[in-house]
Amino acid sequence: MFPSKDALTICFAHAAYQMKARFDARETGIRNFQVWNYDDLQKRVGEADVVVVSGMWKNELIPAASKLKFIQSISSGMDQYSKEQLGAKGVRLCSAAGVNARAVAEHAIALILAVARRLPEARDNQHKKFWRGMIGDLTQREDELGGKTMLVVGMGRIGSHLAMLGKAFGMKVVGIRQDPAKGTNGADSIHAMGDLVKLVPQADIVVLTCALTAETTGLMSAAAFAAMKPSAMFVNVARGKVADEAALTATLQAGRIASAALDVTADEPLPSTSVLWTLPNVFITPHTAGETRAYEDNVIDILVENLARLSRGEADLRNQVL
Repeated sequence: MFPSKDALTICFAHAAYQMKARFDARETGIRNFQVWNYDDLQKRVGEADVVVVSGMWKNELIPAASKLKFIQSISSGMDQYSKEQLGAKGVRLCSAAGVNARAVAEHAIALILAVARRLPEARDNQHKKFWRGMIGDLTQREDELGGKTMLVVGMGRIGSHLAMLGKAFGMKVVGIRQDPAKGTNGADSIHAMGDLVKLVPQADIVVLTCALTAETTGLMSAAAFAAMKPSAMFVNVARGKVADEAALTATLQAGRIASAALDVTADEPLPSTSVLWTLPNVFITPHTAGETRAYEDNVIDILVENLARLSRGEADLRNQVL
């Protein structure tokens, strides 16, 4: 039985997001508190009927979460949750899929434009007060997107929005998804995940937008990187482990592709020892593709809807995982 509103306690757990403040602005009257670090979450998780969390979650918390009935993830990624352990305790679980689809797609386009227009180099030159001269070597000049082919790996909410943006820039969009029968979602053609290595030679830009699952882990393999055009760009706004990072690094070091723009890496934060930091053909942002000023409110919209469904005893929840 899900607790009544006056008996419910929500724990918001995030190191930066203002979840409690934004929730309180809705004046729901539901008791809640926020923790900003894992140690405090570990101490107080037993007080909560509902936990709203993402990267701070660890499955070792489950035994101490004696009252826990529902987890509303703050992120769309769900690989940090043990569905088996939560299911065994009867804990419901929902994702925040879709809340940042537009932001991630826009970030992917920003990364592509930044690399194509050599903006990181321009910013570095600005700091040096250096006015770069004109370039004779065609391969080293700024580039334009019109007429290029973009391969989007993952044609869900993010991928479909990215396809629309890509076509607005005059690009041909080739899509890959788990089930091509679900439609093109705005791509010019749609293909199965198993066709990746066959398709990458066509692409000027390869963008990962898919979820991290057992099937997609390492999907962008050494073979896939080897099949890319030497002039191609690789972009990852999905999860770091969707790509074989060692193969990516070796490919970039050897100059077998032109560039990479990464919002995600296999280990986060990216270790200071990683050569990716210093490779001249790599542009890195710190997993900020989904960041937006509306993020908290977008997640709370899902939370409030799911709390209402749970209070009514409904079986189906929005973005339900368990």
